Amino acid sequence: MLGIIGAMDQEVSILKEKMEVKKIDKRASMEFYVGILNGKEVVIVKCGVGKVNAAVCTQILADCYQVEAVINTGVAGSLRAEINIGDIVVSTDALQHDMDATGFGYEPAEIPLMGKKTFEADASLRSLIAETCREVNPEIGVFEGRVVSGDQFISDGDVKDRLVRMFAPYCTEMEGAAIAQAAWLNQIPFVIIRAISDKADGSAHMDYSEFEAKAIEHTVRLVEAAAAKLA
Repeated sequence: MLGIIGAMDQEVSILKEKMEVKKIDKRASMEFYVGILNGKEVVIVKCGVGKVNAAVCTQILADCYQVEAVINTGVAGSLRAEINIGDIVVSTDALQHDMDATGFGYEPAEIPLMGKKTFEADASLRSLIAETCREVNPEIGVFEGRVVSGDQFISDGDVKDRLVRMFAPYCTEMEGAAIAQAAWLNQIPFVIIRAISDKADGSAHMDYSEFEAKAIEHTVRLVEAAAAKLA
């Protein structure tokens, strides 16, 4: 079974409409839709915003559904000039940019006692997603790179510059690295898919509402096609 996690209603509602729903479970105030999407057994869930929601959701997928892989969809702010609104970033790895134990001698983003700060996406799943995205969304750019996550919305230029300087990321958002860490702890392959809805430069109030629908359309098309390939 494939686990598909989105952060908000808009990201998962279209996919839920396209699947054959077998049952709906409610756990930790989240609704898990179990069924078939393009011939693949899936469970689709809205995790909510933030790293805690994302990690709890991933653990439920591991414990209650024994998912074989996790795909996390959503939107993000671009951190590279060449990545434009509407493009898609497929994760190579992910880290929590707001994890800071440097006062104890750790590197920025390093998780104390784990000896890790980055969590690598599954190579074969990442390749399948990137290839499929280029097939079904030829009109947009597809980039493979690092996703950075934190419990903060990034719109300040100085903060953006600091993230770019420290971590060389492709985009920033609020859930992916928590899902990545939880999946890694459970030895579950994962990949993060982020449709770019803004440039993380203070223009989000102008960009988001205008481009969100198109960004989600691209993501849904991608996940639907990927599910068929994984069936």
